[in-house]
Amino acid sequence: MTAGDGDLGYHVVWCLEYRRPVLAGPVGDRCDELIRQMCAEHDGTVVALEVMPGQVHLFVEAHPEHSPSYVANQVKGLTSRVLRGEFPYLRSRLPALWSRSYVAATFGTVRADTARRYVDTRYGRPWRVERTR
Repeated sequence: MTAGDGDLGYHVVWCLEYRRPVLAGPVGDRCDELIRQMCAEHDGTVVALEVMPGQVHLFVEAHPEHSPSYVANQVKGLTSRVLRGEFPYLRSRLPALWSRSYVAATFGTVRADTARRYVDTRYGRPWRVERTR
């Protein structure tokens, strides 16, 4: 099933262990790529995604069978495994990439452009490099 009328929208936020700002540059770009890839493989639609140096904000539309905890844990598990494999210095700097906690909220009739605007304008984000969406 692809994202559609029966899907639920989730806003999931999680942080790096010890809030170390390691998600900048190529690590952040690869994390963004992995999250989008995983959501697509599980028939989810990324409405908005912001990979910040110390945390990630993900707005995703997912099938109702995928709870917010499932989405958060699957994405965190995959990204941790792949990023720590591709960037070995992450293993030496952090005993675990992600903290065990996350914050999740559902959103109903929020339009995609509203979610994108929220993520894009939340902070000044001087580290943000404009990406083609």
